[in-house]
Amino acid sequence: MLWFVPLLPLLAALVTHGVGKRWPGGDRGRAVLTLAGVAITVATLLLVSVAVTADWGGTYRWSSLIVLSIGMAPASAVFAIVVPLIAAPIIVYSAYHEASPVSGGGAARPPVGLVALLTAFVGAMELLVLAEDFVTLLIAWELVGACSWALIAHEWQKAGNLRDAAWAFLVTRFGDLGLYIAAAAAFAGTGSFAFADLAQLDGWRLDVFVAGVVLAAAAKSAQVPFSPWLFAAMSGPTPVSALLHAATMVAAGIYLVVRLHAELSAVAWFAPVAITLGLATALAGGLVACLQGHAKKLLAASTSAQYGLMWLAAGAGFPGVALVHFVTHAFTKAALFLAAGIAERHVDSYSLTAMRLGRLLPGVAAASMVASLALAGVVPLSVAWSKEKIVAVAGHQASWLAVIVAVAGGLSALYATRFQLLAFGRGRHDRMSEAASRPGHSRAEAVALYLLAAGTLALSLLWWPGVGNGLADLLSVHFPGTRPWELIVSLLLVALGVGLGIWAVRREVSSQQSETRTAMADWFGLPTLSARGVNAVMMFSHGLARFDDRAVDAGIRGSARFGAWLARLGERRGEGAFDGATNQLAKGIDWAGQVARRAHTGQMHHYYTGIAAGLATILIILSIGALL
Repeated sequence: MLWFVPLLPLLAALVTHGVGKRWPGGDRGRAVLTLAGVAITVATLLLVSVAVTADWGGTYRWSSLIVLSIGMAPASAVFAIVVPLIAAPIIVYSAYHEASPVSGGGAARPPVGLVALLTAFVGAMELLVLAEDFVTLLIAWELVGACSWALIAHEWQKAGNLRDAAWAFLVTRFGDLGLYIAAAAAFAGTGSFAFADLAQLDGWRLDVFVAGVVLAAAAKSAQVPFSPWLFAAMSGPTPVSALLHAATMVAAGIYLVVRLHAELSAVAWFAPVAITLGLATALAGGLVACLQGHAKKLLAASTSAQYGLMWLAAGAGFPGVALVHFVTHAFTKAALFLAAGIAERHVDSYSLTAMRLGRLLPGVAAASMVASLALAGVVPLSVAWSKEKIVAVAGHQASWLAVIVAVAGGLSALYATRFQLLAFGRGRHDRMSEAASRPGHSRAEAVALYLLAAGTLALSLLWWPGVGNGLADLLSVHFPGTRPWELIVSLLLVALGVGLGIWAVRREVSSQQSETRTAMADWFGLPTLSARGVNAVMMFSHGLARFDDRAVDAGIRGSARFGAWLARLGERRGEGAFDGATNQLAKGIDWAGQVARRAHTGQMHHYYTGIAAGLATILIILSIGALL
C-alpha cells in the first residue's frame, strides 16, 4: 500500500498535464488547476498520515538479487509529511503567480505544465524519502534531478535559463556519482542493496561507502564548494525556488545524512568532515547573503548556510536536531521566497534596492516579517529554537565551536534583517506610485504566503515547556540541553546581527556596491571557476562529438562504401568467376574419376605389376637416402 504515496502524485501529474490543455483560461482555469493541485497534495498527505499510523511498507522483487523496497523510518515520516505540507501552498501560489503564454490574445492560460512538474517533483521526493534500498533510492534520485532540471529551465525562452539549468544539473550530477559508488560498495560488501544490511559493511568498503554518500549529499545540499549551483537555480520561477530550497531538492542531501547516520558515524573521519563542511558553508553562505543584493540569491545563500548548520548537527552526533531544523527552516524559507516573488511582481526586478514595498503591501510585509524574524533566530519563533539546539550541539564538542556557530547565527540575523528592510521597508512615495501602477499579486498568492507564515508561528510552540521533549520521544531522538552562557552569547550575537543589518541597510541605500563586494556576494568567485569547469566539460563533449562525426562516422561510412563496391564487383564479375571455377573443379573431379576407374581392371597380373613397381620405387628412394 505504501507505493501509493509516491505513485499518486506521479500519475496525477501525467493526468494533469494531459487534460489540463483543455481547461479554460483566466481565473476559472486557475481555480480548477488550484483545486486539482491541492487535492493531489492533500491526498498524498492523508496517505502518508495513514501509512505512519498503520506501519505500511512495500516491496517489489525485480530479480533474485534486486528487491525494491520502501518503508517508514522516523526521518522518512517527517520528510514525507513536510513535503506535501510545503508543496500545497506553493502550488496554489504558482497557479496564480505564473502564466503560460498564449497566442492570438485572449485570457492567459493557467500554468498547467509547471503545476504538473511540481506535482511530479512531490512524488519523486516521496519515493526518495521512503526508499529502503539503494536501487529504489537511485531511481528516485534520478527523478528528482530530472524534475529539477525541467523546473529550472521551465521558462526556456528567456536567455540564459537553459545554460543555468544545465550548469546546476552538471554540478549535482557530479555529486550523484558518489551515490553510485556508495551503492556499489554496499553491494560488494554485503551482497545486497538494502539499507538493513549496511551494518555488515566494514573495512575499506565502509570508507568508500561513506565517502560516496558524503559527496552525493554535499552536492545536493549545496555545501561548499558546490554551493554556487543554487544561484544558477534561481533562473527558475519563484515557486520552483521555494519548493527546491525549502523541502525537496536541497533537502535530499541532509535527508540522506540523517537517514544513514548510524552507518556514516561508524567511520571516525565522518564527524570532523561533516562539522568542518557544515561550519565552512554556514559562515561562507552567511557572508554571501549579507552582501547579496538579489532577493532570491540572498535567500539561496541563506539556504546553503542553514543546511550547513544541519550538517554540523549531524556530524556532531545529533541527527534529530538537524531533522527539526529542516522542518522549521522549510516553512520559513518557503514563505520568504513567495514574499520575494510578490515583491518582484510589483517592481519587475529582484534587486532589493528597487523594492521597499512596506507601505504598498502591509499584509505581505507582516507575513514576511514573521518569517524574517524566525530566520534571524529571534526568540520565541520556531527557527530560533532549532538554531539554539545546534549551538548546544556545538557546545558538546567544544566551547569555541559553540561560539563560532553563534556567530553564524548572528550572520543569519544580519541578512534576514537586510532582506526584510530592503524588500518591505518604507520606500519613497514616488517609487510606491510606480510600483502600484504595475500588475499586482492575487489574493491566492497572499493566502499561500500567510499559510506558510502561520506554519512558522505554529512551530514556535517548540519553546513551550515539554513540547521539545515530547517531540524527541516521538522521533526517538535526543536533544541536548542548552547551557545558560551559550544562550546568552547566541542571543547577544542575534541582537548584534539585527543592529548591523539596520546599519547596513541605511548605508547601502546611499552608496554604490563596489566590485570587491560584488565578487564576494557571488560566492567569492566560485561560480566563475565552476563555469570554467563546466565550459571545459562542454568543450570536451563537443570535441568528442566532432571526433565521432569526422573519425568514427567517417570510418563507418568508408566501410559501407567499400562493402557497396565489393557488392557491385561481385555483381559484375564475381558470379562469372565463381561459376567458372566451380565448373572447372567439377571437370577436374570427373577426369580424376575416369583415371581412377582405368586402374581397376579386375586382372590380377595388373595388380601384381603395380605392387612390384611400387616396391621398386621405395627401394630406389631408400638407396638414394642411404648414399646421401
